[in-house]
Amino acid sequence: MSVSKLLVNEFDEEMKKTRAMLERVPADKADFTPHPKSMPLGRLAPHVAQLVGFGLTVLTTPELDFSKANYTPLPLESAAQLVSVLDQGAAKVRAALIALPDEAWGQDWKLLRSPGNPLFQGTRFLAYRQMFLNHIVHHRAQLGVYLRLNEKPVPSTYGPSADEMF
Repeated sequence: MSVSKLLVNEFDEEMKKTRAMLERVPADKADFTPHPKSMPLGRLAPHVAQLVGFGLTVLTTPELDFSKANYTPLPLESAAQLVSVLDQGAAKVRAALIALPDEAWGQDWKLLRSPGNPLFQGTRFLAYRQMFLNHIVHHRAQLGVYLRLNEKPVPSTYGPSADEMF
């Protein structure tokens, strides 16, 4: 079985869990932040939704140079908007994931602050797992804390939550 086929089930599950979290984001709490150093909800939730675009970049390019990237943060309008962005991006990532040949997983991949200034350098496999998938899981967990602090039900992820028992 190919590496991509092994990873696609995990990807589908993580996107399902991410979608469930985004469905509960209260758009009227965009300015909420649990701590002065924390990202506001209106920036965190769209970031989670848009991170799938980064996954597509990892799977389809040899590097990303932030100094040359054309990234526009998404404003928080509604939970439905966030879910739509996630779903559209996830469909593209899933297609790229399935199409990626095994030999591409071992190729070098770089994330650069600027030319010659790497933030990450390793295999595409490591970039996909660490820089993309683990990254989205990390921010999704933060989002769960934000939901809890705003009295919104937190969906179950790797087991039941206090709001959703199996």
